[in-house]
Amino acid sequence: MVSEVRKTRLGGREGAVIARVLPYVSWLITPLLILLGWQLVVSLGVYPEFIIPSPAAVLERGVEVIVSGRLWENTQVTLVQTLLGLGIGALSGVFLGYFAAKNRWVDTLLSPLVVTFQSTPVVAYAPLLVIWFRDGITSKVITSALIVFFPMFLNTVVALRNVPPSLRDLMLSLRASRWQMFTLLEVSSGLPIILGGLKVSATLAVIGSVVGEFINADAGLGFLIEQARNAYDTPLVIVTVLTLALSARLLYGFVEFLEGRLLHWQRRGSR
Repeated sequence: MVSEVRKTRLGGREGAVIARVLPYVSWLITPLLILLGWQLVVSLGVYPEFIIPSPAAVLERGVEVIVSGRLWENTQVTLVQTLLGLGIGALSGVFLGYFAAKNRWVDTLLSPLVVTFQSTPVVAYAPLLVIWFRDGITSKVITSALIVFFPMFLNTVVALRNVPPSLRDLMLSLRASRWQMFTLLEVSSGLPIILGGLKVSATLAVIGSVVGEFINADAGLGFLIEQARNAYDTPLVIVTVLTLALSARLLYGFVEFLEGRLLHWQRRGSR
């Protein structure tokens, strides 16, 4: 009996260790499998090397642009535009989403406009923004902010409308002020959904910034991709795309970290 209990405890501990280690292992295994498949395609000669270069060629080109500082200079431009667009789009989405959730007339006025902008591809109105705001940073920031605005607006509306009526009635019975209702009930109840929208928006902000750079720019990762494409420099295109993916993942990871810090009470409650 005692031995069976010990085995059960050991099995539970082993399962917990595996559950903790597995995400980190998958981060290593998945890239390795991709690299092996990539190298296999190159070795078989399915495509010419100027179309699909070898991993070694991409690594060599990556080291070259990193050492020259060219990659960081363009990454810096894109990151500034992305962070500004994310901040403006997220704040405006939460602000207007709050009033849309609280006021039916505001919702009736804003919802058609929000749906219209969201249903229109960003590549369709990005050229107009470049024409109106010239080829500076403004057009890219606005493009990024617009693509971020919709998920933040929608998630804020959903978050506030999903506040349990029983909790709202309880706060009213305790004669809570509007500020107390907002900080103690609406923020705490809606924060998980709003942060979920922010995680999506963090990746969309990068897309909006790069789309603006594709239209017209003299710096940025989108500009670097266009230059490399025109020169048939496929290794540089891949290096730049990987840099974009890494940037988006870092932004997503930061929001995850923020979520963990702000919603630590949820984890304690689930235990």
